Amino acid sequence: MPRASRAEAERHREQVIAATAKLVRTHGADKVSVPQAMAAAGLTHGGFYRHFASKDDLIAQACTAAFAERLAAMDDLAEAEGAGPDADGNAGQDTGEERGRGARATFLATYLSTLHRDNPALGCAAAALAVDAARAEPGDPLRRAYADGMRKLVDGMERITRKPGDDSPDEGTILVELSTMIGALVLSRACAGDDLSDRILTAVRDHVLGDDEHTPEGKDTSDTAG
Repeated sequence: MPRASRAEAERHREQVIAATAKLVRTHGADKVSVPQAMAAAGLTHGGFYRHFASKDDLIAQACTAAFAERLAAMDDLAEAEGAGPDADGNAGQDTGEERGRGARATFLATYLSTLHRDNPALGCAAAALAVDAARAEPGDPLRRAYADGMRKLVDGMERITRKPGDDSPDEGTILVELSTMIGALVLSRACAGDDLSDRILTAVRDHVLGDDEHTPEGKDTSDTAG
C-alpha cells in the first residue's frame, strides 16, 4: 500500500474510533452498530473490516480512546497548576501543597458538575461504560480495555494528588475517591430530570472536596466543562 494510502487509512481508523468513543458514551456499546459508527465518522461501512477485526475490537479501542481523553485532560491540569502565574502575573511554580490541592480540587469539581453529567459523549468513560463492561463476558475486549483504563485513571489521580517530596498518595484513598465520584455521576445521570440528580452531585462534591470546594482562584467550577 502506498505511503499516502496508509496514512489515509490510519486517519480513517482514528476518525472511526473517535466517533465511536462519543457514540458508546452516549448510547452504550450495545446500542451502537457498525454502520452507525462508520456513518458518524463520515465513511461507508463497507470498509470497516479494513480497519477492525470485529465490532468488539472497535468498541474496545473506542473505550481506550475515551479513557485517554480523560487522562490527557488530567495531565494538562497538573501541568497548568504547576506553572500558573503568581500574584504579579509572572509565571512561577506553586508550592507542592498548592499544586496537589488545586489540581485535585479542580478535577473533582469539574467531574462532579452538571455540565459533565449532561454531556456524556465528551465525558469520562469510567462512568459511561461501567455497566457495559460489567455485563461483558470475562475476557471480552471491552472488559479488558475498561480495566486497563481504570488502572490508568488511578495512576492519573495519584499524579494530580501527589505533592513533591511526599510518597505516593495511599491507593486505598484514591480508590475510594474514584469509586465515589464515578458512582455519583452514574446515579445522577440515572436520575436526570429529577431534582435528586442535582442533590447527588452537590452532596458528593461537598463531601470529596471539603475545604477545597472552590478552585485556588476562588471560583466554583460546578458548571465547568467535564
